[in-house]
Order: sequence, then structure tokens, then C-alpha cells
Amino acid sequence: MKEFDVIVIGSGPGGYVCAIRCAQLGMNVAIVEKYNNLGGTCLNVGCIPSKALLESSELFHKANHDFKKHGITVNPKFDFGKMVSRKNQIVDETRTGVSFLMKKNKITVFNGLGSIENKNTVLVTQKDEEKISLSAKNIVIATGSKPNNLPSIELDKKRVITSTEALALKDCPKKLIVIGGGAIGLEMGSVFARLGSKIQLFDFADSIISSMDLSLGKELKKVLSRDLGFEFYLSHKVKSVKSKGKNVEVIVEDKEGVEHKFSADYCLVSVGRKAFTDGLGLENISIKKDDRGRIEVNENLQTTIPNI
Repeated sequence: MKEFDVIVIGSGPGGYVCAIRCAQLGMNVAIVEKYNNLGGTCLNVGCIPSKALLESSELFHKANHDFKKHGITVNPKFDFGKMVSRKNQIVDETRTGVSFLMKKNKITVFNGLGSIENKNTVLVTQKDEEKISLSAKNIVIATGSKPNNLPSIELDKKRVITSTEALALKDCPKKLIVIGGGAIGLEMGSVFARLGSKIQLFDFADSIISSMDLSLGKELKKVLSRDLGFEFYLSHKVKSVKSKGKNVEVIVEDKEGVEHKFSADYCLVSVGRKAFTDGLGLENISIKKDDRGRIEVNENLQTTIPNI
């Protein structure tokens, strides 16, 4: 049994920053990460890679549409493979930076699935099934979220994909259906639209970014339609999404109850994210979750067990 003052489960921006601060305050810290790379969703398959592709696609779009106003004439072409390589390089460099910070702050890293055995013990199951038992006075859960899905959607991760797979596509789709008008769907849709993809976006709500400011959603819809050619189908319910070889078939129902069929190269499912607590062992210690699977905490972010 290896003993620590604090064990942090999850190495995303919540987990690794917490681990560093604890170490700076003089604690002996361990961090447990189920994947081979540190940094969590944000760094590996979220904010950082998507912003890298957004920047590349924006430059291409500006070269095509804005440069003439400035008296600059060019005939730009894009190399999607190079854009993805640049994105991967940025992610790799940032990962290296996070690993360096772990070493610099003398934080012990364990790669494997962290499961809470009791209020002071975490069992780490490594890829080779070897198990390591860790104990600590305090445990921090920082396991973040994972993409949500709908029962009517068959997510094969080849043609019917989440943002994770969208960031790793080999080619730019000619036609992309996006389900969900939140930040992720609009962001990834913008990347491909700037590079020439036809984007059709479906949402059950009657506005995009419906959980945010309504007037902002209205303006954003206007800009995306006018400048990037987005086609919006709001107040539409998705009945089914199926992969058909090299195509995807999507059946939706409008607010009058009439069904419509659409097809595209890919379908990006971006219907929000949900708390990622699979395999965490919360049932072993009776930690309470709400009806959406999120861990309940008090004003100090303590669970029903104060040291966790």
C-alpha cells in the first residue's frame, strides 16, 4: 500500500491543477489517469485541438473571403492532413508540458482506472490488469465528462461520430449532419463549413445555444447561415440515425409531426456531455448522485463523505 496526503482521480484541467496546488502547499500527491496521456478531454480531444482546427480553418476562410478587401489576391488551397498534424503537434507539446509539471512538483502519476474502495483507499487497475492499492487522507474526484447520446442514435464512431472522432477525421467531409446546436456542434461544424463542407444542423430546441443567451443565439444563427452556409432545422426531433456504408441516414420529425429523411458523409452527435463516473466505485462508499448522474457536493465541494 502506497500512502499519500491526497489522491486526485483524473488529470484534466480540474485534476492536474488541483494536484499541482496541493503539491505546492507541501502535500504528498498522487494523480490517477485511466488513459496513457495526461490532460483529460480538454487537452486531448476537446478545447485545445478544436481551437487549433478553428484557427487553421479561419485563416483559410479569410484568405478566400476577406483578403480581397485588403488588396491581397491569393488562390488558397488547404491540406487537411497538415491541419490535423499541426493540431496533433500542439496537443503533444501541451501534454509534454503537463507531464513536466508533474515531475517538477514531485507528483506521482499512476496510469490506470482508479476505483474508490473505501473513504481512504483507491485501487488502480492498470492496462495489464495489475492492481496497485493507494491510500490517502483526502481523495479528489476530477473525472470530468464524456459525450452524451440519444437512444434513437446508433453511435458506431466511424460514420456516426462524437467530437472525439470528428477531431481525428482523415478527410474533410463534403456533407456533415450535426445533431445538437450547442457549443461543440457549432464549433466543429464551423471548422468543416469554412473548408467547404455543407452543414445541416438539427436541434430539438427552437434556438441554437438554447441554454445560453437567446439574443446571442439569434445573432450567431444569422452569421453562421450568411457567412458559412449552415442550414438550420430547429424544433426537429431526431427519430433515428443509422450508418449505411459510406453514408449516414438521419430521420427527423418536424413540429407538425411530419418525418423527413436526410443523408450525409458523417453525422456528428453533439447533444451535450454527461458526468463520467463509470468504474469509479461510488457504490462502494454510498456517495450520492443526482438524477443526471452528477456527484452531489456541498458549498466546499465535499461529497457526502467529507474527505472525498
